Amino acid sequence: MKFLENPPRFLFFTGKGGVGKTSVACASALSLARAGRKVLLVSTDPASNLGQVFGLTIGNTVTAVQDVPGLFALEIDPEQAAEAYRERILAPVRGVLPETELAGIAESLSGSCTTEVASFDEFTSLLGDDTSYAEYNHIIFDTAPTGHTIRLLQLPGSWTDFLATGAGEPSCLGPLSGLDKHKEVYARAVQAPC
Repeated sequence: MKFLENPPRFLFFTGKGGVGKTSVACASALSLARAGRKVLLVSTDPASNLGQVFGLTIGNTVTAVQDVPGLFALEIDPEQAAEAYRERILAPVRGVLPETELAGIAESLSGSCTTEVASFDEFTSLLGDDTSYAEYNHIIFDTAPTGHTIRLLQLPGSWTDFLATGAGEPSCLGPLSGLDKHKEVYARAVQAPC
């Protein structure tokens, strides 16, 4: 694997389903770890099988791969990511807004768009959060099949376009995701005496 002689920090293995992305990503991760590098192998595929390859349960937390010093794995779980994303939005207003308003917000965050944005949020933290992932020499991505990966990579542009238009319509592409329709209720809640 000549491409591993001087690899960049981030490696992406992409392509159609069934072409061997997971096999090559795992082999690359093993090779780099055995060369003394600290490696994080990440699956962005909702139907990830990294755990099967290594014979262990990985899931949505960084997990050490037994018997391979320096190799760690993570399977981004879209549902867990979406739940954490929803909680980041709801937690600050819980106890401030009426339960009916909270239920409305939760409902507006229950769609597939929220799941995409939440997965994207986790994905970007791997690329941009130097404090959390600085310890890894390499982060290798075993991506989902092409269509899913293209959508994931298009989200930054979609998000930027949404924020640039400033139209204020509710959308899962905004950090307050559908909360604009509740603006007056929030304003009253914030100004209410404690």
